[in-house]
Amino acid sequence: MKLEGSPARTIERAADGWRVTIIDQTRLPHEIERVTLASVDQAAHAIRAMQVRGAPLIGVTAAYGLALALRSDPSDAGLAQAHIFLAEQRPTAVNLRWALDEVRTAVARLPERERAEAAYMRADRMADDDVETCRRIGAHGLEIIKAASAAKGGRPVNVLTHCNAGWLACVDWGTATSPIYQAYDAGIALHVWVDETRPRNQGASLTAFELSQHGVPYTLIVDNAGGHYMQQGEVDLCIVGTDRVTASGDVANKIGTYLKALAAHDNGVPFYVALPYTTIDWSLTSGADIPIEERSADEVLKVAGRLADGSVDSVAIAAEGTPARNPGFDVTPARLVTGFITERGVTPATREGLLSLYPERKERAA
Repeated sequence: MKLEGSPARTIERAADGWRVTIIDQTRLPHEIERVTLASVDQAAHAIRAMQVRGAPLIGVTAAYGLALALRSDPSDAGLAQAHIFLAEQRPTAVNLRWALDEVRTAVARLPERERAEAAYMRADRMADDDVETCRRIGAHGLEIIKAASAAKGGRPVNVLTHCNAGWLACVDWGTATSPIYQAYDAGIALHVWVDETRPRNQGASLTAFELSQHGVPYTLIVDNAGGHYMQQGEVDLCIVGTDRVTASGDVANKIGTYLKALAAHDNGVPFYVALPYTTIDWSLTSGADIPIEERSADEVLKVAGRLADGSVDSVAIAAEGTPARNPGFDVTPARLVTGFITERGVTPATREGLLSLYPERKERAA
């Protein structure tokens, strides 16, 4: 998508062909800074510190991280150690382990001298596949926005989203934002309500930033305002992303998603979840079994922003000594989800619906 007017991806190989460059998302929206990753430790830090975030991008970053590891130690022991190390960085997003397993499978039977290059090639294909997958998600979601526009007689369609499931969470296009970008590019009048998404404010710092870069009309709101606008009839549909979907359709996404789904259900507002095939965890049937990451209390007790002198810093917002809890995700039951928007089409949030799009999984999901 567009970054300062030019096409950009969130991750790509550096000019030397072996290092990897990322956009440091902890610096956005105040500074646009690219960081170069030259080791598995740096890739792990980028994932853990949320310099990269979003399930699809985490997976691709981990794949490149494994390639970096194999440059230093291509042995079986080195491969196994790097796989375990990277998998430990973020427990909720299923794409992380999927990507690592894909790279491990691609290189396991190769001679050690060929493993690093094969890992890079698999990571490259993974990145390209993510772009095309997100494009297809957008094409299917575009039809939903078109229908909403027709029902409103061409008046702007108001879409509410939560957290950042945009191109900054993927390699390009995004999941929840891909239908929005494609609708905007097609000339459909629309407006996006952007939840701030406490405590890390990914909506305010990332979604608002990328929508503004592309020219999409949006308004930033506090997390608790979404229900109010639904009651007032100012939200036509919700589209969010997800970090993991169970085989039965339960959805793990950024904390606060469940409350939006409840409000949407109470007000008759369609609530869609946009996701790629890599985010479906066919091994789980209940959302209660999804591990929920507990992040640092500092994310709740402090907030980062630009100071009057132009510098960017973190400031305390609670009384000293205040205890805090910080679950990174919550689970939205399938019954509250209107449908899934995937690269293969739109389907009800049910086991049967998912299997109708992915029939090849029937035997494994049985």
